[in-house]
Amino acid sequence: MDTLLDLLNSRPLVNGEEQDALRDPAEGRRWAREHGGDGSLAELALLREARDVLRDVVRGDSPPSALGPLLEGVHQVPEITPDGLLWSVRTPPHARLAVDAVLGWAATEEQLPGRLRPCANDACRLFLIDRSRANRARWCSMAVCGNREKARRHYERTR
Repeated sequence: MDTLLDLLNSRPLVNGEEQDALRDPAEGRRWAREHGGDGSLAELALLREARDVLRDVVRGDSPPSALGPLLEGVHQVPEITPDGLLWSVRTPPHARLAVDAVLGWAATEEQLPGRLRPCANDACRLFLIDRSRANRARWCSMAVCGNREKARRHYERTR
């Protein structure tokens, strides 16, 4: 799930300007390597594509079936171990991080349905996984987006 959220949040708005951790090849290679990838140009291209498709699926702009092409060539293989049956995912090396993000999305939808969402701040492009008991988290950061929204509402009430 960490790779999923890191990938979705790799293109934030900072002071109104888009920052893209995957746009510049050197920065993208560093990001991919920090997440266990090889940093190849093919990997970066697939990560950018996966990020865009996942963003649209999470926002509800695209159906989950849009993720299908990202899983082409991926196989789940059973392996008998002393501890029992273990399933391993086999994927082309350049696709592993993108596949991990898609599988992270699927696991999140299964284990925490409806809790992966965009920040409620319209000026923010970040996503969050709501782990609260009440499932009411709205902002990626209470200190930043939540505080701004509450300050805006307070200002409107006191005007």
